Amino acid sequence: MVVDPTTATVASQALFSREAGIAIGAGIAMAGGALGTAWAQASIGSAIMGVLAEKPEEAFKLIVYMALPELIVILGFLVSFLMVQQLAPAAAAPAA
Repeated sequence: MVVDPTTATVASQALFSREAGIAIGAGIAMAGGALGTAWAQASIGSAIMGVLAEKPEEAFKLIVYMALPELIVILGFLVSFLMVQQLAPAAAAPAA
């Protein structure tokens, strides 16, 4: 926020540019998806190991449960990819 002393008006100033906001948001989407997947697979993986120790014939069903959290990271990647695509036209435009 910038205050003009002669007119006592406040001019708003952006904290960072639009491109920086998109890049930060894409990073947060990717990191959030990866952390969420890691957390889910950590708890699911330990439970699966316990079940496999008692019932090895359930292995195929349990692999599906281990793969489901990967959708979280794929969706995080998709969101970040779509956000970065919004930067492509701005980056490809010739400088004036």
